[in-house]
Amino acid sequence: MTQGPGNGFIFIVDDDVAVRDSLAALLEAEGFEVEPFESAKAFLDGFTPKEACCVIADIRMPDMDGLELQEEIIGRGWGLPVIIITGHGDVPLAVRAMKAGAVDFIEKPFDDDVLRASIERGLEQSRRTRGESAVTQEAETRIAQLTTREREVMEHLIAGRPNKVIAHRMDISPRTVEVHRGRVMEKMQARSLSDLVRMALAARIEITTAT
Repeated sequence: MTQGPGNGFIFIVDDDVAVRDSLAALLEAEGFEVEPFESAKAFLDGFTPKEACCVIADIRMPDMDGLELQEEIIGRGWGLPVIIITGHGDVPLAVRAMKAGAVDFIEKPFDDDVLRASIERGLEQSRRTRGESAVTQEAETRIAQLTTREREVMEHLIAGRPNKVIAHRMDISPRTVEVHRGRVMEKMQARSLSDLVRMALAARIEITTAT
């Protein structure tokens, strides 16, 4: 398993100190930043978001197992990829975890190449999720700067309605629509209508087709 430094942050959640320590040593030697936790509760209490990260959690732990931890992570909206550690006979549980959204499961004893592939998938998902989150937040921030009228004009624009139709629907002049449109494009930092549509989609604004 060959990695360079700074490739990502791995949270290890396992009540078995021997597994926890050996896995941490292995990943740190490969250039990953690692933070181990002895229980799901300790992780939930001590978690701090990182730029690109994933969780490796044992499926069998007292109090809260890996499946329950995964459900809690999803419920809190943390967007953390989870890789499940399984022992012999735990594959059906691991399949349940993947159906619930786990990135992967790895079986003990760990194969370096399998472990690496799982971690790479988890970190890639983390980067993608956080990138999408940043785009959404930026779009929402820009939309929040619009006045009520400008927001209404924007919704007509992304629905594909021409200025004359917008003017008629809003009972204002086409010239006023043009002014609002200019302000919308400026505040949204949109160079084109397609830019505006992309940002609206990122902000999860429902787009209705023009009628």
